[in-house]
Amino acid sequence: MRAVREVEHCWIPMPDGCRLAARLWLPADAERSPVPAILEYIPYRKRDFTRARDEPMHRWFAAHGYAAVRVDVRGSGDSDGVLRDEYADEELADGVAVIAWIAAQPWCTGAVGMMGKSWGGFNALQVAARRPPALKAVISVCASDDRYGDDAHYMGGCLLNENLTWGSVLLAFAALPPDPQLVGDGWRATWRARLEDVECFPELWLRHQHRDAYWRRGSVGEDPGRIACPVWAVGGWADAYTNAVPRLVATLASPSRGLVGPWAHVYPQSGVPGPAIGFLGEALRWWDRWLGGKDGGPDDEPCYRVWMPDSARGGRWVAETEWPSSRIVSTRWVLNPGRLDAAPAPSVALAWRSPETVGGAAGEWCPFGVEGDLPSDQAADDAGSLCFDSAPLAERLEILGAPVVALHVAVDRPQAFVAVRLNELGPDGASTRVTYGVLNLTHRAGHERVEPLEPSCRYEVRIVLNHAAHSFAPGSRLRLAVSTAYWPIVWPSPEHVALTVFTGASTLELPARPPAPDDARLRPFGAPESAAAVGYTELRPARPKRTLERQDTELVQTATSDTATRIEAIGLEMEHAIERRYRIRADEPLSAQATIAQRMGLRRGEWAVRVATDAELSATRDAFALRVRLEAWEGETLVATRRWERRIPRDGV
Repeated sequence: MRAVREVEHCWIPMPDGCRLAARLWLPADAERSPVPAILEYIPYRKRDFTRARDEPMHRWFAAHGYAAVRVDVRGSGDSDGVLRDEYADEELADGVAVIAWIAAQPWCTGAVGMMGKSWGGFNALQVAARRPPALKAVISVCASDDRYGDDAHYMGGCLLNENLTWGSVLLAFAALPPDPQLVGDGWRATWRARLEDVECFPELWLRHQHRDAYWRRGSVGEDPGRIACPVWAVGGWADAYTNAVPRLVATLASPSRGLVGPWAHVYPQSGVPGPAIGFLGEALRWWDRWLGGKDGGPDDEPCYRVWMPDSARGGRWVAETEWPSSRIVSTRWVLNPGRLDAAPAPSVALAWRSPETVGGAAGEWCPFGVEGDLPSDQAADDAGSLCFDSAPLAERLEILGAPVVALHVAVDRPQAFVAVRLNELGPDGASTRVTYGVLNLTHRAGHERVEPLEPSCRYEVRIVLNHAAHSFAPGSRLRLAVSTAYWPIVWPSPEHVALTVFTGASTLELPARPPAPDDARLRPFGAPESAAAVGYTELRPARPKRTLERQDTELVQTATSDTATRIEAIGLEMEHAIERRYRIRADEPLSAQATIAQRMGLRRGEWAVRVATDAELSATRDAFALRVRLEAWEGETLVATRRWERRIPRDGV
């Protein structure tokens, strides 16, 4: 272990004169004996909001011989400028300049790696596609290569409620000022510029309802060949971004590895739900190979390693030496009335009208592994869906990959979507969601354009469910549940839809994985480790809470969190509180309403600032109604108010 020198703050100059704020952890002797560097580049405020997460990870890397550099994106935290969007060209160009600056420092060998979770995983891939010479490898965690199909805005061509939630959170982050202790008296001018110029992010994304040039620009999956450096893609089955991991392993020409564990939207050393692993040690093996020039390590590992969940026994690690794997066998099940069978029965037209409240058991679109955010027993949602069950399984069935459902359907409205869930039905009647997918039927030919439906016309549509690994126990049943609503994960269709499924022709294809003796010989992961996080006092524990109320025909979901912490080393208190509320009536999709209220605050002695946002989304048949308010306070003085009231036409969504 090497002694570590920390640099609380330094400026990285950009070619246009803007300065980005950085925090450094360096081996104490790095200027005499240069080391490779690891960059994390995100907008979540290195000085305060991510400090407790950053320190244990980046100090650990520094103690193991790497320079760790944590940079605030332009317009966030203590950096200059205004944050105008996710992954803007300006941000990516800055990232290239940051890498060049790091490589030129006397403490750096000139080799730089880039890593990050979520935003940092996204921009690591996108910066890699620009091929900065000093960038030698990437670790991308809980991120995506497809910003339209696999991000927080749309899913299967349907609008995610996460678009409003995440947009509201980003608005608050973008509206906070830099710390006067670091930037001096100019902090107010920077804050004023941010408050005057900040975007209404939910509106920006809601104006792009198809896969257009806006989304393609930030999607490295459009041309994965642009990435030349090695990539380790990491995800979790409980996370929302898992699909990108196998896609990247399958499509990248550069050396790549994939890892999917039993985790939510967290780094694997935190690893909830568990088991967690010694992820930093695994990352060190990756950096040693690609930044330090050591042979072996990841070269000797299978290209795709995943956790195989088992509802009865917990699970185990398995791996494939190639992906797509020639070992995976597609097994077909036919949807017969109420059943999943090996062979078709005479075709029957099954009509169904789902309550708009189906989806109450879905949990969060992107869980963080806190209480209540994972899917619960699916019985209530199954009751509002067309269900097709297999006979009890005679032997264990394991799947790895993306199940595909081909439905022959008709609907009675010009717009509709279908939600499909694959569940495991236990002998005790418990229904566990294994994976799911949704498809906007007006996007049945692709997400680039809308093709309205002709009522009563029969269509064949293909729904690709999220990638999954699962071990179905002997005696359990497969259940395929089909609905025309999935609230509050996705926004409802404009009209209450009646769906007809034609059995006999509709099918489910499962990617069955046979046992592999080599699974038992996989190198075990080490225990989680990191440096200590010190100097934090919890003033108000988060204690997130979720409630689900069914009031006659109405479903109301509420999720709240309120936390406050003091960072002793810099004498700063910070707080974040948020309440999300989703309301809908069972028989009226136009009753759907989502509201997000939150506040973020910072305080040091007499200096105190806070921002508050309120956002609401509702809709008519033809348009979304978006109302957003932002207020900013210095002490008890209101210094800025911004309001956006927008009517945004619905275009097949």
